[in-house]
Amino acid sequence: MKVILNKDLPTLGEEGDIKEVAKGYARNFLFPRSIALPYTERTSALFEARRGEIEIRKADKRKDAASIKEKLESLDLVITMPAGANGKLYGAVTNQTVADELTKLGFQVERKRIELTGNTLKSVGKYKITVKLYESAAAEVNLTVQGQVLKTETRASVSRRGSVRRRRNEGSEAVQNSQEERTPELVPVPSESPESPPVQA
Repeated sequence: MKVILNKDLPTLGEEGDIKEVAKGYARNFLFPRSIALPYTERTSALFEARRGEIEIRKADKRKDAASIKEKLESLDLVITMPAGANGKLYGAVTNQTVADELTKLGFQVERKRIELTGNTLKSVGKYKITVKLYESAAAEVNLTVQGQVLKTETRASVSRRGSVRRRRNEGSEAVQNSQEERTPELVPVPSESPESPPVQA
């Protein structure tokens, strides 16, 4: 099915582009969101009449993309993640992780526009990532992944603490037993009933 885009869609094209898509995709996604219109003579004429303003908007977007590209490429992006002593991350840096970090710095970038080597980064180190902007414009961003070593107790220290705890428990039991040995066992003594007075005849 042929459609004409009413808005930019990174995965498909830009405003005014004519695209061939599946009918279900058009009816269930593109049309309800006003992202595209069916391509007809009427819609084609409508977009041709808007061609001038569309081109002005595109020029503005190209200018903005060039400015963002310059700012992104001047960044030294640093992400800190929990990692082991060997530099392996507990988890991974994804394009969503990078998008969240860029948002903190004031850059609104969709995660789908961020490309990582191998889709995810699983070790500390320095990387180059690609951020797609507008049309063919893309920024190469320097990314450093730092490891944050978690403080974990070694088995030996846990074992030592366990043995100390056991010795303390054994000591307290021994003290309790010795106290029980020293305490004389109290045996109840039956009370004597008072003697009955003599019966006088």
